[in-house]
This record gives sequence, structure tokens and C-alpha cells, in this order.
Amino acid sequence: MQPKYIFVVLAFLYPLFAGCSTEKESSGSKTSGNEIAIQLNWYPESEHGGMYQALADGTYGAEGLEVEIRPGGRATPVAPELVLGRVQFAMANADDVVLFRAQGADIVAVMAAMQNHPRCILVCQDSGVETFADLAGKTLQRQTGRVFIDFMRSKGLLDNVKEVPYHGSVSSLVTDPGIAIQAYSFAEPHLAEQQGVKVRKLMLSEIGWNPYSSVLITSGELIQKDPDRVRRFVKATRQGWMNYLTDPTKGNEAILAANQHGMTAEALAFGEAELRSLALPNDQPIESAGQMSADRWDTLVDQMVKLGVVDSGKVQAEECYTTEFLK
Repeated sequence: MQPKYIFVVLAFLYPLFAGCSTEKESSGSKTSGNEIAIQLNWYPESEHGGMYQALADGTYGAEGLEVEIRPGGRATPVAPELVLGRVQFAMANADDVVLFRAQGADIVAVMAAMQNHPRCILVCQDSGVETFADLAGKTLQRQTGRVFIDFMRSKGLLDNVKEVPYHGSVSSLVTDPGIAIQAYSFAEPHLAEQQGVKVRKLMLSEIGWNPYSSVLITSGELIQKDPDRVRRFVKATRQGWMNYLTDPTKGNEAILAANQHGMTAEALAFGEAELRSLALPNDQPIESAGQMSADRWDTLVDQMVKLGVVDSGKVQAEECYTTEFLK
């Protein structure tokens, strides 16, 4: 039986694979070794700060790269854009990479900006919820088809929780302390507190669900055919992240110019401050930014197999990523 999550990927990939060779001939193969397009997985935010910083402060230019950052949005078809060669790089979460590969897309992670995942469950401080176990009797707004929800179910954390759809707003949380919502720690908490509501973040990473986030991905084909372009882009992007975490001024200005969906300087400042602890947990030195480990990928694939998200043996952890370009 195919896991339900795979159909999300199939919806984008299947109708496009038929014309795959033609598309690649008309797009990817005609670009020079200096031209790069990167597809974001969401609207420009602080989670993309390293790329916008590298573009704005000349880091990409110093590597001789001509970079175009393409904003994403809801249901952005990241995998097809890479598979068809319309872009050379994209952003995703590590669990997305596992799902892409389970469907047969040769997509590889080459660096991970966030070592700890920003995924959390957001509750009001006066809700009485201090731990995940305290969610019993509450209502959780969440999107369907999310692996972290299955992880929570596997731990029994949603046994007595009413699950309802999440529509991307904090309004219900603000008006009802009995409501909890899925959130990213650098975004929704700020929106709620702007409306005068103190909130508490229950971080999924603290209970064992911690895939890398803000992961830079590319195709296995590009790694094989043009490793120099991959190396230069990863090097510059990693430097961009280090620059952004040191002084995000230029990166945030570029994000504000690119985001036409209500982004504010205040929200970016909140997000950047939160990102620092996610990108460099436990006071890690800034030089460690972007690194990945075999243990983390092994753990993730094993978790997703046990949750029934991918079939056993379908995805090999060592094929999901490479640290070759982080050396």
C-alpha cells in the first residue's frame, strides 16, 4: 500500500515526467556554469536569509555566480522544478527529501541551514498547556498529510485531542485558549504576540522529531555533471548564512523587497533572532553552519519507515545527502 504522503509528490511529478527529457534540453542544458536559479519552498522569509544575504552582499558575485531566487508559496512544486531542470537548486525540509526519493526523484541535500527544526505546537500561556501531554482535551488545528502529526500520534500525544484543519491563521488561538495550532517558532508566535496574546511553544525537536530544516537541495544529475557549479554555490550560500547570522541587515532588506505578502522589518528581526538558536544550537561556532551528519539522516529515515510514511528499503539514508561540498 502506498503511503498517503507519496501522492502529494505524485500529483506534481507524474504528469511532468513524460516530457522530462524535452524540458531538460530546453532549460537546464543551455545555462552556463555561472547561472543558477533557486526555488524557495515558501514566500521569502528569514528561513531563506542566507540566500538573500549572499545575493545582496555580493557573496554570489564573488564566486562568479549569476543567481535568481524564485519565491515559493502554497504547494510550490519544488521537486518537479528540480527534476525538469527548470532550477538548479531549491529549499526543502529533510523529510521532504526522503519523500521525494521514495517516489523516485533523484534529489540530494547538500547543506542544512537549520540544525533544529522550527516546527512547534503553539498554545496560549493561560491555556494550562505546558507539555505535549497537556494537549489532552484541547483542539489542534493542523494540516493533513504532515509527518510530524503521525509522529505525535505514534507517541499517543493526540489520543484525546480534537484535530481540525489549519488555515494559516493565528486568529482562533488568539480568541480561544482551548485552541492549539501548528506553527514555526520564528513566525506564528510573533503574529500572536502582536495581537497581545502571550504564547508557549512546544517544540517537536524536544520530543524526538527533528529533521533538518532550510535544507539546500539539488539533483543528483547536476552533482554528477557539474560538481564545480554545485561546489561554488554551496560555498557561497553557506557563507551567506554565516554573514546573515552575523549581521542580517542586507539580507533582510532584500527579503522585504521580494516579499509582497505582508512581511515587515519587525517580523524579520523576530525571525532572525529565533533562527540563530536553530542554526547554531548549543552555542556552536558559526563556522559549523550548514553541516549534516549520517546519524541524523539515519534516524530520520528510520523514523519515517516506522511511521509507515515510506516503505522499508525504499530509501537509503546515505543517498539523501552529501557532505562533499561542505568540506
